[in-house]
Amino acid sequence: SVVELVGKTDPAHPLTGVVHAAGVLEDAVVTAQTRDGLARVWAAKAGAAANLHEATRDLRLGMFVVFSSAAATLGSPGQANYAAANAYCDALMRHRRTQGQAGLSVGWGLWEASNDTKDSGTTGKQNGSDTTGDADTTTDTTAPAGMTGTLSEVDVSRMARIGVKAMTTAHGLALLDAAHRNGRPYLVAADLNPRVLAGKPAAALPPLLRAFAGGRGSVRPTAATAARQNIDWAGKLSALTTEEQHRTLLDLVRTHAAAVLGHAGTDAVRADAPFQDLGFDSLTAVELRNRLSAATGLRLPATFVFRHPTPSAVAEELRTQLCPAGADLSAPLFGELDKLETVIAGHAHDEDTRGRLVSRLQSLLWRLDDTASATGDTGGDAAESDDHDLESASDDELFELIDRELPS
Repeated sequence: SVVELVGKTDPAHPLTGVVHAAGVLEDAVVTAQTRDGLARVWAAKAGAAANLHEATRDLRLGMFVVFSSAAATLGSPGQANYAAANAYCDALMRHRRTQGQAGLSVGWGLWEASNDTKDSGTTGKQNGSDTTGDADTTTDTTAPAGMTGTLSEVDVSRMARIGVKAMTTAHGLALLDAAHRNGRPYLVAADLNPRVLAGKPAAALPPLLRAFAGGRGSVRPTAATAARQNIDWAGKLSALTTEEQHRTLLDLVRTHAAAVLGHAGTDAVRADAPFQDLGFDSLTAVELRNRLSAATGLRLPATFVFRHPTPSAVAEELRTQLCPAGADLSAPLFGELDKLETVIAGHAHDEDTRGRLVSRLQSLLWRLDDTASATGDTGGDAAESDDHDLESASDDELFELIDRELPS
């Protein structure tokens, strides 16, 4: 037990410091969290910190350092349990400081996995391990670098896409020294990429990272981000057949799925393969949903991907939402006519321009009438009368007709 560990310290070499770096990852979205999973994560991080605090309450320690996580401050998808446990550690260190005791919580970002960790699967700080007896510092270690060893390449790529870079051991230890000298009870130590952060929508970033990206709570979007946000999907799809709509949206889904999984192209993302077979888990599924929400402007639930278990099924659901049955597919057309009316009415035209406009609009009206004739919807005598009126109408009469027919 922790009490026994502390009690075994040699009086000739009294305990002067504690470093608690233990931790367990059991990631899952909130709806997939379990009581047992929360208990395991909480025990290794918060429970152990509380036990060390109680066991050393009466000792005069020069330092009491807890390895926390930036997830407690910035948030991290799928790590609600881990974030909560680390937030407890942050609060505990502040409590110790109010009591006049040593206390420092460092909210780490991502560490690079050491070669030893990758080869053996073990974890630990490079400058120490669990010690007793003649040591002057007790280190309870499952170091950040060791926990990084449990992350897949997809996990690391996902973190890089949100602007978090992996720190070397040397960098991490230098930040630990800096945090110890700083004197505050809690600090975040992470290697962030401002360029990546600057390319994210402001709403997609925690407030602290917005400050790093652009300041004043606003991030200027990149050209690619702006282009995605400006796509009128309903209008774009309205001009396509059902099959073309599905194919267009399937390409969108496969492109974003490949990016989430770290593939260079979409060949590895088969249209009818289950997402789980493609390598998706709860975290990558949420990232794909976030990407599709941003790309289409739809509010999609967190479980969207697993409710529609293949890229083809997701594409079809997107099509259903963007092109609902019974929707007025002519709305985009009338929207364009509204823009045309605004342009014509807002500018003074010379005689040459006026004549060209009349000819062009007359041609469009004839083309519309030809289309109606080809489908059998001629309107009988009314169509013939309109043809005669158009042929004999003066310029003023044509403009009057346009004003009357176009929606105001």
